[in-house]
Amino acid sequence: MKINPLHTWPRTPKATVELQQKLAARVRLCPLAPDARVVAGADVAFSPDGSQVIAGVVVWDLATRTVIEQRLARLACRFPYIPGLLSFRELPAVLAAFRKLRAEPQVVLCDGQGLAHPRRVGLACHLGLWLERPTVGCAKSRLCGTYAEPPVEKGGFSPLLLDGEQVGVVVRTRTAVKPLFVSPGHLCDHESAVCLTLAATTRFRLPEPTRLAHQLVTHARTAP
Repeated sequence: MKINPLHTWPRTPKATVELQQKLAARVRLCPLAPDARVVAGADVAFSPDGSQVIAGVVVWDLATRTVIEQRLARLACRFPYIPGLLSFRELPAVLAAFRKLRAEPQVVLCDGQGLAHPRRVGLACHLGLWLERPTVGCAKSRLCGTYAEPPVEKGGFSPLLLDGEQVGVVVRTRTAVKPLFVSPGHLCDHESAVCLTLAATTRFRLPEPTRLAHQLVTHARTAP
């Protein structure tokens, strides 16, 4: 998969925040194409000693519910753990995994935040700008914002608000199970992000593409 360069990688927190502010202005929200079928899931793990980032991408067919392709990439970890700046720690390896793909995903689900970020540019937004295609953030926990608990039934949802603005949706993907924090990344909107998340969810809490990507990197982390 060909990826055009978006920027160089800054090394200091101050420089990354400045870049995030510039990138946030480029994020665009719009409905997903109704025929989006080829979905990639992306997730990251770290080597036991923390020195390497292990990124996994699984391309999944939404119609047949089968895996089309999966790829792994390992890179040295060159940025510290700082909440709100995780994309600068994780994305170089994620992009390396995407570059190995032969399939061309129409939309990408990320285990992370999208618009639900203090500067409105979480990992899913950042990745979408790099890939120039729609992305959705499906996080297991909240980074920022407030919300009312969604209905307990599968498909129940409530808006996630930050400074009076909707930045995501809290979605119940299984009845009586903890919800996910879903937010559009780039070239997607709130409604499309929720619809895609639910359509890609099988009998587990996580959407299948990101669940499989999580399994892929977890196995790679512990493999000899």
